[in-house]
Amino acid sequence: MERQRELERPQKSPGMHLSPTETAGRFGVSIKALRLYEQRGLLNPLRSEAGWRTYGPDQIARLHQILALKRLGLSLARIAELLAGPDALESVLALQEQVLARDSEQLTRALTLVRAARAKLKAGQALSIDDLANLTRETVMTTPRNATEMGALLKPFSERHISESDRAAIKASLDAPAQAAGHWDAMIAEAYALMKTGDPTSPASQDMARRWAAIREQILSANPGIAAKGRAVMDDAMADPAVAGKMALNREIFAFVRQAVEHLKSQTDSHAK
Repeated sequence: MERQRELERPQKSPGMHLSPTETAGRFGVSIKALRLYEQRGLLNPLRSEAGWRTYGPDQIARLHQILALKRLGLSLARIAELLAGPDALESVLALQEQVLARDSEQLTRALTLVRAARAKLKAGQALSIDDLANLTRETVMTTPRNATEMGALLKPFSERHISESDRAAIKASLDAPAQAAGHWDAMIAEAYALMKTGDPTSPASQDMARRWAAIREQILSANPGIAAKGRAVMDDAMADPAVAGKMALNREIFAFVRQAVEHLKSQTDSHAK
């Protein structure tokens, strides 16, 4: 324990090198998080002559990439895949720029809508259903629902169309990681981050589409009719105003995924000719 505390004690390293404590403080993370990134092979600190961990320019650049991708909702496993490629920093910065630009546009639209709504109320006018719907879409629905929340919302509709044997066939067709809600949460979060770039044809979007399509193919191979049943579930759910409002952002994400998958298929078909 004494050796552990000594390793984490702030050290004034020469040049641009920072100790774990300095790095954690400067970047708003915990030392535990730095250790986790190291254990996952994402971040490899240097060692001083005395054996202390230090972080130089390369390690700091890598830490920025990790934190930027986490902010976009990607899992550590997915981050590891992205950072394994060449020019990782440029790719991460490009993705970050796209998302921030899209967020800036959304904030501008939201601010305009709020100001317009306040002006209407000040003038003694009532807000229409369209006004309220637009306000909700732009200012309230900021994060997608995870797999558990979606399952709870869709359960009454799913029970109408999908039998226990259907569910058993789907579960048996999937690999163990894909059965976990956390896997779907990570996929949805990744699709959400990519949707905010607005480009379903980008390399990152196409990579996501490839993995999404592979899981869909596994499900359909076990039960070819499940796609039609799934559409029936969603149609019923979207006919319920309360559920439709809560699922609106997820519907946008799935529409983006569909665009990405369709582009992937068109590219695959053209190469096959």
